[in-house]
Amino acid sequence: MVDLTLQRRLAAEILKVGENRVKFDPERVADIESALTKEDVRKLVKEGVIWVEPSGRNSRGRWKERHEKRKRGHRRGPGKRKGAKGAREEPREKWVKTIRKVRRFIKWLRDNEVIDTATYRRLYRLAKGGAFKNLPDLKRHLVAMGIQVR
Repeated sequence: MVDLTLQRRLAAEILKVGENRVKFDPERVADIESALTKEDVRKLVKEGVIWVEPSGRNSRGRWKERHEKRKRGHRRGPGKRKGAKGAREEPREKWVKTIRKVRRFIKWLRDNEVIDTATYRRLYRLAKGGAFKNLPDLKRHLVAMGIQVR
């Protein structure tokens, strides 16, 4: 077996790649063996006797396919979920969404003169205290108070 470590190292330096990616033409081993300078190696690279093998990378094909499906809501069922409910949806963000909706509705009631300012203030404070779980809960409370809502 011929020792081509010098030529491999020189070619790697010239081509700016790792030594493992440098490939030689098995038909021209004698020419490669006689190349002892960088200039000789450059000449062989130009002739195509020495070349660089493309780097092998992980295929993204399967990932792309899965990603497209997940964008459309597939592969996201209960069997794929790990962790508690709060790990996927932050309780704080859920609260913010709920309270904004409730406050918006209370303001709408006040602005459309369904309720007076005093009732608005009372409902606002109740909402802040977490008395209403969601909007339908607030509406049930209003019906119980005797206020008709749409």
